[in-house]
Amino acid sequence: MRISAKSIKKSMIFLSLIILLASVSTTADQTHHFKPTKYYYTYDAKHEPVLKLKPGDTLVTTTVDAFGNKISSSDQLASKVIHLPNVNDQTGPFFVEGAEPGDTLVLHLLKVKPNRDYAVSTHLPGFGALTGETYTAMLNESLPEKTYIWKLNLEKNVGTLDLPNSKIGKVEIPLHPFLGTVGVAPNFGEAVISLTPAEHGGNMDCVETKEGTTLYFPVFVEGGLFMLGDGHAAQGDGEICGTGLECPLEVTLKVDLIKGKSINWPRFEDEEHIMVAGSTRPVIDAFRSAHVELIRWLVEDYEFDRWEALQLVSQVGVTRIGNVVDPKYTVVAKFPKKYLFVH
Repeated sequence: MRISAKSIKKSMIFLSLIILLASVSTTADQTHHFKPTKYYYTYDAKHEPVLKLKPGDTLVTTTVDAFGNKISSSDQLASKVIHLPNVNDQTGPFFVEGAEPGDTLVLHLLKVKPNRDYAVSTHLPGFGALTGETYTAMLNESLPEKTYIWKLNLEKNVGTLDLPNSKIGKVEIPLHPFLGTVGVAPNFGEAVISLTPAEHGGNMDCVETKEGTTLYFPVFVEGGLFMLGDGHAAQGDGEICGTGLECPLEVTLKVDLIKGKSINWPRFEDEEHIMVAGSTRPVIDAFRSAHVELIRWLVEDYEFDRWEALQLVSQVGVTRIGNVVDPKYTVVAKFPKKYLFVH
């Protein structure tokens, strides 16, 4: 059988296409399953990355709770189980290829689910919004230490707690799982304890860092080096007693990168709002930081006049408190997306 040069050329082209497609399939967006075996308690550029990701990749991983999964009953006291600063165990850090200072790291939270049937909440002496603590000294006695175990029904998406000393006897609340702590390596070579939120994100305790939300972080170091942890099954605004419903999570997220775009504070976006988290003390300055960055976002990305943006935010903006118990407080400024475009 005689094979023509034309047939050979076609075959070579076809083979080249197969090789090219194979190459594309191996270099295309990948899904990485990462099981942590070591956790960090600081956000620090010196930590060795546990995994390298590319923009477009998906990460599937897990977290432990703020107590390192060491508490399972109400007779266990947190002060006997954990020791500062070894709290809020962080999964990561993850290195994102191509991320450089001045870029914006994007994390799309695709799944944030508790993977345990109970959550832990505590009252700790010297910690919380309604007691004396490090920054607010008082002469009266500190809170008595207590541990509460909430039962989680993940099918019904509710948590229950026995209240034997109260008339109601028992309570059931809806769950709204979220990451209490998520962020990148800080600026200026700082090492920031995982209890503290700041420009890099960290322990913001924002209920908005939930499934379906997209998170934006400023990149301060090569690779971004993001970490996550401190899972909560639920929490009220402020995390008043110092803990939410602490539980481990299963997390799936997609990584993206915006080159050459610089932001000052973590930004969030869901179906209804664009949001900014500002973290500092006092609360009013956290409020100011979040709203200044929100107005900057409206001006730079949505072509608002600066003063008209201020006027509109003043009338339709929503503010939520992430926490008022950490070394820095977190305020989330929210703007309804329905006002971003002409109707």
